[in-house]
Amino acid sequence: MKLSHGNNPALGQAFIELIEEAFAQHKQWRQTQDSTSFFTWAASFKLRVALTIQEWISTAGYESGKLLRSLRDKAQQWWYFLDHPEVPPDNNLAERSLRLAVTKRKVSGGSRSMKRFQQTADLLSVVQTCRRQGRSVIEFFQAALVAQTESGQSVSLLPEPVP
Repeated sequence: MKLSHGNNPALGQAFIELIEEAFAQHKQWRQTQDSTSFFTWAASFKLRVALTIQEWISTAGYESGKLLRSLRDKAQQWWYFLDHPEVPPDNNLAERSLRLAVTKRKVSGGSRSMKRFQQTADLLSVVQTCRRQGRSVIEFFQAALVAQTESGQSVSLLPEPVP
C-alpha cells in the first residue's frame, strides 16, 4: 500500500494511534482482569474508530479506502478482542504455531496427496498442542501407542479438568 500519497500519511498515523491504544488497553486488561473498565473503554473506542473511518473514507486513496471499508464492514472480525478480551488482539501465537508446518513444507517440498497432507497437518497439530501445554511430545506419543496397543483406546490432548 502506498502510504505516502495524498492524505494517506495522516490517515495512517490516526490508525496507528488507535491501534497502539487498543494494544495498551488490552495489555492492561491482561494484567488487571478489570472487565468493567475494559468494556467501558472498548465502547468508547469502537465509536472513535467508526468516527475516524467516517472522517477519512471519502479522502483515502484507493487501497486505503478498501482497508477502511473492510474495517467498517467487518468490524466484528477486526475488533473481536474488544468484546472478548480473552482473545489476543494479534495473531502472533497462531503465526508461531504455524512456523513448524511452514518450515517442514518448504524443506520437504510439500505433500504429494491430500491424504498425506492431512496426516502431516494432524501430526504437526499434535506436536504444537503438546508444546503449548508443556507436555513432552515423545511421552505423549508413547502413551498414545501403549493405550492403543493395550486397550484400543486413544489418549486425549484436552487438558485435565481442574477439580
